[in-house]
Amino acid sequence: MMETRNPHILIMGIGNYLMGDEGVGVQAARHLQQMELPVDVEVLDGGTGGFHLLEYFESYETVILIDATLDERTPGTIRLIEPKFASDFPRAMSTHDIGLRDMVNALQLLGKMPHIHLFVVSIETIQQQGITLTPEIERVMPLLLQQILRLTHKLQYKETVDEIATAT
Repeated sequence: MMETRNPHILIMGIGNYLMGDEGVGVQAARHLQQMELPVDVEVLDGGTGGFHLLEYFESYETVILIDATLDERTPGTIRLIEPKFASDFPRAMSTHDIGLRDMVNALQLLGKMPHIHLFVVSIETIQQQGITLTPEIERVMPLLLQQILRLTHKLQYKETVDEIATAT
């Protein structure tokens, strides 16, 4: 039996909602869930990551991840990375880094690695409690959402162009 992947795009926010800026990915996913998105775009609050998310990575061709990183850059710096291997992920991801890297290694070993686009947002520190973002991170949330939506549109358009090219 041939296993097929969902051609739709999965946007997954990673982080701990209860730890302030560390939860920026989850907060972004919650904002996106409130928006009207194309039917082929799904949004998931991935929480703190780990192997329970493996089935989602195995099921989608394209996954857009959103996560916080402790990288000593100015808080609120947004970067887009296209990791192909676990070693391509930023070295100083937030508290769930080990689970995400291990999961990517497992996907590679299984030969089920999707196309991953990772938005990382630089944070200064991990707050131990609190559901609110610091002003620096709250201020960049609209820009982060805009960049995610722009990438999603670009990925959808490319798929459409590929479909048209193969149909002729």
